[in-house]
Amino acid sequence: MTYRPILPILLSISVAVASLDDLRNANRKIDEIKSDHLRPGAAVTLTLAELNAWAVSQLPSGVRDTHLRVDSPGVATATAKVDLAMVSRAKGFEPGWLLSKILEGERPVIVTARIESSHGTAIVYVRRVEIGDLEIDGKTLEMLIDHVLLPIYPNAAVGRPFDLGHNIDHFDIQPAAVHVIIGKPK
Repeated sequence: MTYRPILPILLSISVAVASLDDLRNANRKIDEIKSDHLRPGAAVTLTLAELNAWAVSQLPSGVRDTHLRVDSPGVATATAKVDLAMVSRAKGFEPGWLLSKILEGERPVIVTARIESSHGTAIVYVRRVEIGDLEIDGKTLEMLIDHVLLPIYPNAAVGRPFDLGHNIDHFDIQPAAVHVIIGKPK
């Protein structure tokens, strides 16, 4: 009798359990930050496995197979398979006929951004977006942000500062983990 067929099953179970543990850890740490009870100077470390598990739990309809990586300090890349038209509709935004034809169907999406933060604020600079085989930048990227991202996520702050809240002073974004540094209450 051979046990080879059971190995993939056991491996799948162990990956699922690890993801659940990562999600529990991420939620616990995020709840700790949101409690506003951490002392100034405290650091909460979220591993990339925890961040990936949390991101999967937050996915809207039309997004799957997400993965986050940190390429260098402060620079992150997110990948996913996305049906932009489905995401738009799930958020209550009905794209016009032309835009829906452009956005319809699942495509691989890669977004690379630099995140800077200090003194309770952060700013995200989108460096590169790829949808399928198409790299989007410049005016086309601005149009995509204005006509797709912002109608779906009106509070998204791209290229402009936003408050971090919960007494967060800044993030230290590293390839292995993101460290959330707590500042003084405002």
